[in-house]
Amino acid sequence: MKLGISSYSLFNALEAGEMDLLEVIAWIAEHGGEHIEMAPLGFNLLENPDLVDAAVAKTREVGIDISSYTVEANLIQETEKGFQEQIETLKKQVDIAARLGVKLMRHDAGWRDPKEATPENFQKDLPKMAEGCRQVADYAKGFGVTTSVENHGYHVQHSDRVLRLIQEVGRSNYKTTIDVGNFLCVDEDPVEAVRKNIPFASMVHLKDFYYRPAERDPGEGWFQTSNGNHLRGAIVGHGDIDMWKVIEIVKRSGYDGYVSIEFEGMEDCRLGSRIGMENARRIWDAV
Repeated sequence: MKLGISSYSLFNALEAGEMDLLEVIAWIAEHGGEHIEMAPLGFNLLENPDLVDAAVAKTREVGIDISSYTVEANLIQETEKGFQEQIETLKKQVDIAARLGVKLMRHDAGWRDPKEATPENFQKDLPKMAEGCRQVADYAKGFGVTTSVENHGYHVQHSDRVLRLIQEVGRSNYKTTIDVGNFLCVDEDPVEAVRKNIPFASMVHLKDFYYRPAERDPGEGWFQTSNGNHLRGAIVGHGDIDMWKVIEIVKRSGYDGYVSIEFEGMEDCRLGSRIGMENARRIWDAV
């Protein structure tokens, strides 16, 4: 297992201009991270290819890996032209992944408003999402890159929907990036969902949440699950997810790849990322 941090965890510092990508890389190394997951929020590698080379050079200088390249997409489009444009953009992102030297790339399959993320719409959208993901995976295979879907965005978030998409794509280099916290967004038990999906994981995100039931609205700073319950981002190990059990399941499964901290709480992003990584390592060693 190699423990590191997604650049997304430090997005607040990036957005505020307090850090740039190269400073994020150095910060992760200074705090014991073994890799950075590139999630281009606060920077854009498609529009700034020189930054790709600078990032690679910086990781080599400080001695950490670039684990994965994590990008947005939406293969649910109203027109065939829009669908093909999404695929072409994703292929360009695969080129960036190859330039970064990574073997893992996560991209979204499809997004819908939570009210529209129904089983019926999922079944309707599945063939087109699978077709797009299959085309991208086939292109990525030429670079030795495994692509994946993450359980987020409500529409492809429940563990069963993730597995159904993987099965429909039917490519050995198409898997899932498991975000252990995101299952709560669709009111699924993270422990059982991780147990179900870990055999198909190419990447693991550790994220924690505070949870409150629908009838106990905690006010500002929280968002709602698909069934109206309340979540707020927490430092890994501080929230209401049974992180000890989740990490034990990941470890006992034999998974030995990259693990990224994803922090989106209300604390300072550097504090939350550092403590979360320390907690994750301590729990991993203990279970």
